[in-house]
Amino acid sequence: MFQHRFRRRALGALAAAGLVAALAACATTEDPAATPSPSSAAAAYPVTVGSVTLPAQPVKIVSLSPTATEMLYAVGAGGQVTAVDDQSNFPAGVPKTDLSGFQPNAEAIAAKSPDLVVLSGDANNVVAQLTALKIPVFLAPAAVTLEDSYAQLKDLGKLTGHADQAAAVAQQMKDDIAKLVKDLPQRSKPLTYYYELDPTLYSVTSKTFIGSLFTLAGLTNVADAADTKGTGYPQLTAESLVKSNPDLIFLADTKCCTQNADTVKARAGWSTITAVTKNQVVALDDDIASRWGPRIVDLIRAITTATATIPAA
Repeated sequence: MFQHRFRRRALGALAAAGLVAALAACATTEDPAATPSPSSAAAAYPVTVGSVTLPAQPVKIVSLSPTATEMLYAVGAGGQVTAVDDQSNFPAGVPKTDLSGFQPNAEAIAAKSPDLVVLSGDANNVVAQLTALKIPVFLAPAAVTLEDSYAQLKDLGKLTGHADQAAAVAQQMKDDIAKLVKDLPQRSKPLTYYYELDPTLYSVTSKTFIGSLFTLAGLTNVADAADTKGTGYPQLTAESLVKSNPDLIFLADTKCCTQNADTVKARAGWSTITAVTKNQVVALDDDIASRWGPRIVDLIRAITTATATIPAA
């Protein structure tokens, strides 16, 4: 899951436990300064989503999930967000604080006087602590499927008074993804790929959320065979990777670990890999590649663009 990857990079030791064309297109999002339209939304309350009931439209939302932050702005609730965690960085101008989503502190969160807190996980038993303080909490865990992502968008839209806009965003995502996949050339033999989480050769398998996006594009994952423990996040060996000779290499460690086509080519033995010899090493934006919000479309666009440039056999 995405959360495992975030924790592994932020806290280091959790990696072993679970876990080049740059992206140019960015999803269109709401201006951070935009304000919600109160009229019809206010009449829809109280609203219940799962175990969360809001008596009125929230106007002091605290988001401790970078993905949730992106979703809130995408559905039109940006003007209601008053604080975000230290990892939320999109769209530009979000009200970033030193609050942590990995190690949330209930007292620090409560000091923001929120009328809704959005989290991706329940670290430090923070949900119970906030609930005891009468602060509504919505959990938006890492998506397992695209449908999970669409559902979270709609749930956040309903909670914040932007149900129609959220439904429209989800539908646009579906339509964009369907078109990107439909426009791919047909191949008699699927292309193979390696997706790199970090330079220690941790990867993802086809059964993960990220892996499923590559499957949509008709690609075969060379990491699947290495997942002997069934975690979905195997660590490959350099020898096995060179032997698997992937057609494409996707780097999701360009920001965290400064990896690029040149650093990959310089690795011992890697200069003979097809992806390297044919300049088919794709540098992804780490943030886009590790979140499950509206910019999933940009990730799939990067995948399909790289795939489409390779002549069909």
